[in-house]
Amino acid sequence: MQRDIKPFFTDNCSIRDKKPLKEIETLIEHLSPDSHILETNIRDSLSYSADKQKNCFLLHSGNVMLHRKIDGMVLNSESAPYVFGISTQYTDPDYLFIRIHEHSQVSSLPVDLANQIVSANNLWRSLAQLLIYTATRVYDHCAKISALSSYEIICYQLYELMYEPEEVRNNITVVSYVMNRTFLSRSTIMKILAQLKTGGYIAMEKGILKTINRIPSRY
Repeated sequence: MQRDIKPFFTDNCSIRDKKPLKEIETLIEHLSPDSHILETNIRDSLSYSADKQKNCFLLHSGNVMLHRKIDGMVLNSESAPYVFGISTQYTDPDYLFIRIHEHSQVSSLPVDLANQIVSANNLWRSLAQLLIYTATRVYDHCAKISALSSYEIICYQLYELMYEPEEVRNNITVVSYVMNRTFLSRSTIMKILAQLKTGGYIAMEKGILKTINRIPSRY
């Protein structure tokens, strides 16, 4: 008997719905007094280290993307509120960087100081919730782009794009969004998108994703 496997690319499966907003806001409330606001513009890059000091970043408003420095691939995108840097403090700071994707307010403070504030204010539960969410998003992303067909990867990225803020969706083409996050070729992406559009499964205008209808689980 063949088992019916439910496709992962549905409109109700985003991990972002489980974002622990209250806990993240609690962390930002305690970390903000010791942070300093950064002057940022769209497309600016933020490094996790400066003068041999590792930093964490508080995203108060807006949307940013986490890139791998070696090839520029987008590993994650996140909207406010969020705290970057605590979960990656043991990672080589030159491996990743943050890019401002829309008008955002960001502040920074040393990771060591952030750790001290968390300990002094017994914020372990809030920190644990942030780390669980972060780890879950990383695992979810890896699971859904590894050992899958090109069609499945593109469908997953379509739903991820729909969960982005409207300002983000309206300023990036579907092709660019998928290419920035996968190793798929432009021709493969455009071919599958064209077929989905022709079938009425998605609606695009000038390459911008507008709506997603029911996407078939098989290609």
